[in-house]
Amino acid sequence: MKAQDSADAALGAEELRAGFLKYTREAYTLLPAMDHPRVLDIGCGSGAATMEIVRLGGGEVVGIDTDASALSELRRRLEARGIGDRVEARNVSLFDVDFPDESFDLLWEEGVLHLLDRGRSMPVCHRLLKPGGFLVMHETVAWFEETGELLRTAGFTFFNQVLLPKRAWWTDYYEILEARIRALREAHGEGLKPERLAQHEREIATVKADPDRFDCGFFILRRS
Repeated sequence: MKAQDSADAALGAEELRAGFLKYTREAYTLLPAMDHPRVLDIGCGSGAATMEIVRLGGGEVVGIDTDASALSELRRRLEARGIGDRVEARNVSLFDVDFPDESFDLLWEEGVLHLLDRGRSMPVCHRLLKPGGFLVMHETVAWFEETGELLRTAGFTFFNQVLLPKRAWWTDYYEILEARIRALREAHGEGLKPERLAQHEREIATVKADPDRFDCGFFILRRS
């Protein structure tokens, strides 16, 4: 087991993250009924949301990510559940995909687009969607508001949203993770300093400094 996987397992980080899947499900139910949609999961990682989307949509999902190790874990999970034939995992960035225009009924992303160049990513998303298709984004409210004009210019209209409770990422994830890291360090002493713990601690410090800044929602947009 890799140090990253070992640290996350000891912290129960994935189980904490899974607590947010209820908002993934809620957002999906706001979409119009689609018959076996073709979905692109942008920045799918090891597949927490991907597995939900496969279950909810009943169609085909393509997951893309630049983290090869996360995609290996996703493939392992797919095989374990016997749904490997319904999900394709590709080690590629959004900017390097070679899908034809209008390839997907739905684009889904959770906390990825804010990391990318908005001026490049929005036109790519528009290109990949079929006319009338949907883009669902899990991003901070502040980022979405800042990006609103660019989204309209790129050819998207607002459809619906699911707002998470105030400070949800702090109270339901990072605050708990902080306490678990503290307990882990106390139990194992200063000799335990894997980089993964340090990475979590940097994220915790950022969110803790201003939890309101990380208020999030699922924002549903439609290709005009």
